Amino acid sequence: MPQLYHHPLCPHSRFIRLALGEYGVEAELIEERVHERRRAFLLLDPAGQTPVLVEDGGLVVPGAGAIAEWLDETLGERLGDHRLLPTSPAARVEVRRLTSWFNEKFFDEVSNWLVTEKVFKRFTATEIGGGAPDMDAVRAARANLRYHLRYVSYLAQTRNWLAGERMTYADLAAAAHLSSVDFLGDAPWDEEEPAKQWYQRLKSRPSFRPLLADRAPGVMVNPLYTEVDF
Repeated sequence: MPQLYHHPLCPHSRFIRLALGEYGVEAELIEERVHERRRAFLLLDPAGQTPVLVEDGGLVVPGAGAIAEWLDETLGERLGDHRLLPTSPAARVEVRRLTSWFNEKFFDEVSNWLVTEKVFKRFTATEIGGGAPDMDAVRAARANLRYHLRYVSYLAQTRNWLAGERMTYADLAAAAHLSSVDFLGDAPWDEEEPAKQWYQRLKSRPSFRPLLADRAPGVMVNPLYTEVDF
């Protein structure tokens, strides 16, 4: 069985967990606290970031982008018309553009700040950046979230799924990052109904159910987080 080194609230880990679920791949989940800088984990990936996938044969695939490409190259054909990375070159460009938007831009402007300040800093030693959350950073991330949600609403209103007619990696990446924000109760869903309806569609998929069971010690989960119709 493949092993996935992850953290329950790491948005990039959640993206890959969703992808594995859509591909029907069961993996052993190994929770990794990257701030501990474990030598065994750093030997797998010197970057020391989650997620890292270790295949049955021992191949190490580090990083959400590389794992997503690996899954498409090795398993994509089995999904046929439901492939998460389309076969059309033009369609692949759009999926990769939006996947990058959420895995990089949204992460840098929203999810990284909220998860780091409200979760990770609780378990990090003070001398390496742990401690109380920086509320200025939290407020900035919440402000940034609103324009990202407007963009999701725009895409959801003009397309069947974010990147086109079919669900793709773009939807999984967006849902993964928003689910981390949703866990913490920071998503103003009532302000963007199209984005909310799109997210509910993702939230109702079987691949999403394991994410709804995630918890973090000492962190209060949003009471509506587990509700599909919220």
